[in-house]
Amino acid sequence: MVASLLAGCDKQTPADTQPQTTASAPAAAAEGEGPFNGTLDISNRGAALPDFTFSDPSGKKIRTLDLKGKPLLINLWATWCGPCVLEMPTLNALAAAKAGKLTVLTVSQDLDQAAAVDAFFKERKLTNLAPWLDPENALSQHYGNGVLPTTVLYDAQGKEVWRMIGSHDWAGPRTDAMLADTLR
Repeated sequence: MVASLLAGCDKQTPADTQPQTTASAPAAAAEGEGPFNGTLDISNRGAALPDFTFSDPSGKKIRTLDLKGKPLLINLWATWCGPCVLEMPTLNALAAAKAGKLTVLTVSQDLDQAAAVDAFFKERKLTNLAPWLDPENALSQHYGNGVLPTTVLYDAQGKEVWRMIGSHDWAGPRTDAMLADTLR
């Protein structure tokens, strides 16, 4: 559990005391050090995809169970979480690289912050992702680890494969190996 808390933002600590990104963070990540230090967890392998419905800032709805049939990567994040902000461009790159093979669903855990989430996506030109909102934090409560970011991979049948607790470089070489069996 200690490694998990070091890997991301915990929801019990006020936002202003969470780990934050710095200008040097991308350089450190390129060297294989620093901010991308998530922990891979397979303890829930085989768990069923939960049935939740989310909306985007315009009110469009999406239901998780409707996404069965192709592998699904669900990322829980928040605009105030430094490690979440750092990994978001790599999730955007992954969504582009695996388009048609993998659905990447980013679900904001920002409370009642639709405008902030929408602005975040537009400012950073995250064009391969959609800003889904979970203002009740229902999905975070379902997963129950209290750490952001948390990313969960489901296979095409809606069964959990693994969870990444904390930040990860989704555009890095380790990701292809982590997805290989699921994306066959």
